[in-house]
Amino acid sequence: MNETINRIKAAVAGLAGLLTGLWGWLGWLAVGWILAMALDYLTGSMAAAKEGQWSSARAREGIWHKCGMIVVVLVAAGADLLLATVLANLPLVALPIQYSGLVCPVVLVWYIVTELGSIAENGAAMGAPVPRWLTKLLAMSRSAVDQAGEELGGDEHGK
Repeated sequence: MNETINRIKAAVAGLAGLLTGLWGWLGWLAVGWILAMALDYLTGSMAAAKEGQWSSARAREGIWHKCGMIVVVLVAAGADLLLATVLANLPLVALPIQYSGLVCPVVLVWYIVTELGSIAENGAAMGAPVPRWLTKLLAMSRSAVDQAGEELGGDEHGK
């Protein structure tokens, strides 16, 4: 039994090392987002079941919503790749720093904060008390990420 547990620990540590080596902190951000999506789906299903409102149609709608989020993150990653390629290969466009990506991490953080807020709402729907300061912190975080994204996109008014 201990040998099996040690093998599992070694596999998890190896996977974590591989992910960090390949993607660095962005990989961990993506893992956090995927876990947050899964937890949101699970807690949303549990909250709906508690209220007797769970339905397969609503569950499928939630899965489609999550798939749409994946598409948006892939678009953000593609935008980062395009920007990095242009900046590395067009001599007329230059930055004083090396561009390794900004769009995708901002989108991931925005989605994570959104998912965390939804998970807190699901917990409340299941009967758990949620500290008011936590929901305020998540709302402030989302607002700060929105503002950073708007500045990144050159949109001062969010339009």
